[in-house]
This record gives sequence, structure tokens and C-alpha cells, in this order.
Amino acid sequence: MATTTPLTPPDQHREPPPLLGGALWWALCAAAGLGLAVCSSLGPHRVWGAAAALGYLAAALLAARGRSPRTAGAVAVTGAVLLPLLWLLAVDRAQLEVRVVARSAGLLLAEGTPYLQHPVVPEDFNPYLPGMAVFGLPDAVAGPGPLTDPRLWMGAAFLGAFALALPAGSRSAALRWIAACPLVALPLAVGGVDLPVAGLMCLGLALAGQGRAGAAGLVLGAAGALKWTTWPAIPVALALLAAASRSAGRPADRGEGRRPADRAAARCGLVALLTAAALVLPAALRDPGAFRAHVVDFPLGLTDAVSSAASPLPGHLLATHVPGGRTLALLLLGVSALLIALSLLVRPPATTADAAARLALGLLLAIAFMPASRFGYLVHPLVLAVWAAVRETPGYPWLLRVRKQVSR
Repeated sequence: MATTTPLTPPDQHREPPPLLGGALWWALCAAAGLGLAVCSSLGPHRVWGAAAALGYLAAALLAARGRSPRTAGAVAVTGAVLLPLLWLLAVDRAQLEVRVVARSAGLLLAEGTPYLQHPVVPEDFNPYLPGMAVFGLPDAVAGPGPLTDPRLWMGAAFLGAFALALPAGSRSAALRWIAACPLVALPLAVGGVDLPVAGLMCLGLALAGQGRAGAAGLVLGAAGALKWTTWPAIPVALALLAAASRSAGRPADRGEGRRPADRAAARCGLVALLTAAALVLPAALRDPGAFRAHVVDFPLGLTDAVSSAASPLPGHLLATHVPGGRTLALLLLGVSALLIALSLLVRPPATTADAAARLALGLLLAIAFMPASRFGYLVHPLVLAVWAAVRETPGYPWLLRVRKQVSR
């Protein structure tokens, strides 16, 4: 008969199951790269797709011949990240976001605000919060060049934050896999502002899971000064801190057991708010009109210039093809946000993996229902989901070991 037994101590130290890395996975990645090379109208994306397809194909062949996942992964990273990145740096080609970040840093140093006063065409707009300009400072100070390119600094911030958020013994494999994944490899090579945001969210949740409320608030506040997409991570971190503090404390007696939890969550929230305000308010108050036009009106489609963030996701399809669809999409967005918020109150996340999974679900719903969204935003839930899988610890039913015992 089959019985379930708790994990033994050796099992508790067992490494998490390996991530996808077989021949079939790399073959699917090669097909994705080839499809982008053929179908994309953007030059940097076509370069990435061609190089990545070759790298993934080589990794698939190595995996099919029994070579180690480390070898196949290293080949995939070389083809999907290093080669296209070096080529694009050499010919000075990048995704539009890279130029926007570099220009915003120059404006910040010259005028005290990273926003053009009278934007006209979509390329003039900077829809990011003022903190994003920090990645363009090397370019603004030392001049354009391969080593000052903002995408290098955004990629380094992502990889560094993601590595710090991982358990020490599982960093190498997880970093190699996430860097080779097409949704991450593409922005690493062509440039993408979502990567540092995703990495800092993971690090903030990791610090919150360790009970380091002040440090978590500092990291999440810094991330909150980059893009609005970071802000949902803050209530998730607060719920995680409160739940962890209460489970570790004494039973409540007239509310006394809640005070340490409330203090930890309040400290994290206050530090996050003050950090974000210190980084955002000076530039916002320098020219409030420009700040609103760039960061609020343009992303919401309230300007004459229309954002190009319009992948055929449910929210965009509703807003485009259904009468009153924009209102419906916003209603679905609000309902999904309310449900996630209620879940944090009714059943707070007990572990960092739970918190990351909850945040990934919330961001996935937001990306699906936003009237103006794009597939590249999926890097947020992807990174959080991978991080949650690596961070997951034994002790849950799906990690119980089933042993078959034959009785006579």
C-alpha cells in the first residue's frame, strides 16, 4: 500500500528540482527566437532572434546528446545574450527604452527633471519614474559608449538583485536558466527597463521574509522610484512581514501579540514610502505638468501621442474591439486587484515563495487586463515565479515523499 511520510532531515537539505533545461525546452526557445527574427519589424529584435535561435539550437543538440544542463545552459546564454549584446553594442543599436533612459539622465543633470517639457511624438515621452534615470547617468556623465550603455547597468542591477535574493547554494543554476529564458534574454540584449524592477521586487520580498523590515522597505522604495509596477509588491511584503511576525510571536492577548507584527509592517511601509518620495518628489515638483504628462497621461492613453505598448492581450482587445471595452477592461483590472488585496487580508502569505506567487498572480492579471500592455511585461510574473520555485522549502504536501510498501 502507499503511505505518505514526512520528509526526513536529509530530504530537507535536498536541492530544489532542476528547472526546464532539456532538449525539448531549448528547441522551443529556438523556435521562439526564429519566429521573432522572421516576424519582428524591429532591427535589434531581429538580430537577437537570429543569434538566439542558433544558441538555443546548439543547446538543444548538446542536451539531446546527454551533455550536462550546465553546458547546454552556458551555450544558450552565449547565443541568446552575450553574442547579440556585443553585436548591438558594437553597432550602437538598442531598443527605444535605452535611448529614453539615457536622455532622461542628461535632462536630469541639466534641468533637474528627466522629462521634456513639451513632448510631441511617442519617442519624446518618458513613462518611467525619475529613479529610472540613474541607469543613464554613466552615459550622461562619460558620454555614449559600450561601457556606459544603460542596458548594461539595468542588466547588472537585475542579475545582482536576483542573485542576492536567491539561497546561496542555488544561485548558479537559477541565474543561468533565467538569463537564458527568452523573455529575459531578449531585454538583456536589446535593453529593457522591467528587469531591474523585477530583480528588486524579489530582493525586497527576500528581505521581508527574513524579517528585515527596514532593508525590505529601502529596496522596495528604490524599486518604487523606477516604475509604477513595483508598487503592488509593497502590500505583499507588508502582509508577509505581519504574518511572519505573528506566527513567531506569542498568542495575542488583547492585541498585545499583534504589536511586533504591526511595527515590522509599519516600519517597512514607512521606509518604502520615504525612500520612494525622496527619489521621486524632487523631479516631480520641479515640473509637475511634465511629470503628469509623461508618467500618468501618456501610459493611460490621455495624450495625442499613442503608446506603442499594445500587444493583443485581453485588456487591449477589449478596449479596441468591444464597445465600452476600455471601461470593462478597467473594471476587470480593478476587480482582480481587489481580490488579490482581499486574499492578503484573509490568508496572508506564510513564506517568501507564497508571497512571490501571490504577487506574480496579481501582476499577471494586471498585465492581462490593462488596456495598453505588451508581452514584455510578462517578465515580472516569470521572474517572480522562477524565484518562488527556487526559494520553495520542504514542508508542503506536494513535497511529501510517497513510499510504496508491499505487505505480505
